[in-house]
Amino acid sequence: MNFKNIITSLIVGVIVSSCGSYFNQPVMQQEARTGETTPNTKTLKELPLPMEPIVVGVYNFKDQTGQYKNVELGNSFSTAVSQGGTTMLIKALEDSKWFTPIERENLANLLNERNIIRSTRKEYQKNSNNNEPKLPPLLYAGILLEGGIVSYDTNIITGGMGARYFGVGASTQYREDRLTVYLRAVSTSNGKVLKTIYVSKTILSQAVDASLFRYVNFQRLLEVEMGYTKNEPVQLALKDAIEKAVEGLIIEGIQDKLWTAKEGEMTNNLLVKEYLEEKEMEESKLLYNRTQTERDYSNTFSFSAIGTLFKGDYANSQVTPGVTLGYSRKFTNYFHLNLNTSFLEIKSGETFSRQFVDVALNAEFVFLPFDKFTPYAYGGFGMMFDIEDSRNNPDKSKVNPPPKKIQGGLGVLFYVSDAVGIKAYAESNMTFSDNLDLVENGKRDDYYYNFGIGINYYFGREKLEKEIVNPELNNK
Repeated sequence: MNFKNIITSLIVGVIVSSCGSYFNQPVMQQEARTGETTPNTKTLKELPLPMEPIVVGVYNFKDQTGQYKNVELGNSFSTAVSQGGTTMLIKALEDSKWFTPIERENLANLLNERNIIRSTRKEYQKNSNNNEPKLPPLLYAGILLEGGIVSYDTNIITGGMGARYFGVGASTQYREDRLTVYLRAVSTSNGKVLKTIYVSKTILSQAVDASLFRYVNFQRLLEVEMGYTKNEPVQLALKDAIEKAVEGLIIEGIQDKLWTAKEGEMTNNLLVKEYLEEKEMEESKLLYNRTQTERDYSNTFSFSAIGTLFKGDYANSQVTPGVTLGYSRKFTNYFHLNLNTSFLEIKSGETFSRQFVDVALNAEFVFLPFDKFTPYAYGGFGMMFDIEDSRNNPDKSKVNPPPKKIQGGLGVLFYVSDAVGIKAYAESNMTFSDNLDLVENGKRDDYYYNFGIGINYYFGREKLEKEIVNPELNNK
């Protein structure tokens, strides 16, 4: 497949992968429709019924960011997020069936209307001598719900990709924003804050385009462009976040025994168990959806298949196979100390070959110990023992002293599970001898490279004290 075909395939792949949006482009006016729901709308409606709905009041659940929409040219006086947070919260409370929301956002209007009713009845009673019943008292809330939208961060991550070849090209771009809401329940009897819920939601924007710009004949130019941009509605993202906050308020209230489900303790325990599992998984992730896992092992056994490339005084060096066995002890999540033994062979020239046992002690630094995939670096010192020399000279006084060396390497590690990891690495070994190939020539000592792929087995699990990684983990 030539490069032109690769570019064409890329364009077709980008278009086809996005065909759901592309083939549903608005070409006609649409009638009004019932508002869209979110995944959390269904979750709220499917919650079991409460023992008794809680009367709650919502005075104001507002945008506390004061942020306006970003525009490329000029100024915009449109706010970045909807100002209807109170209405969305009341709808979410109704959908859950756990709360009876009462009107408090426009309480002055309600009280004014009740005064009009009283005055009208009073005049009617004077003229007709008819005793009308009094207005029933207003419901009062046992709990007030407070909070609001506390942040709206734009362009927390942006990116894309594209390619163009001889006038044929395609590209895709994306951008992610993020909004955060806080919801708290306050007791009206004593003012105590009963529960506070924190929820964030990302907002994705995508753009895909493809173009063709080519002369198909003399003085005849063909130019074709196609593409689309898709933006996740901020209103739906806010609705989703508020509904998630209401769900969290209900279940954490069950956990703290503030209220209970009608079906009893078994349903309560099931709701709390599922919620805590989901919460633990979400709290283990960083801002960009990186899953963080506390690894409680203290020891590691490793096995690696290696290839050795020797650089000495002969030309035509060859890559030879070998194996490495290792043991590592973890002192902190970032720092390990490991002892490795390698069986390797060095080959160079036409016929030269020599086998060694390589023993090395390394200090290892793991860059991202709580991630599933992490780079690492290590370095240390070691010694090399010639297998043939030791075998052919039983008298140890005649055996050549083992060459000393220093080594360092870089690698990547992927945790398959809590007990198993797969790694790949490259290592440079600098010896303090120019006689590994039995030839001393020049001023530079002999050296060699090891390239390995291996597997780690983790054991000796014990609960280690949590280290400071980032503020999100520390708030768990």
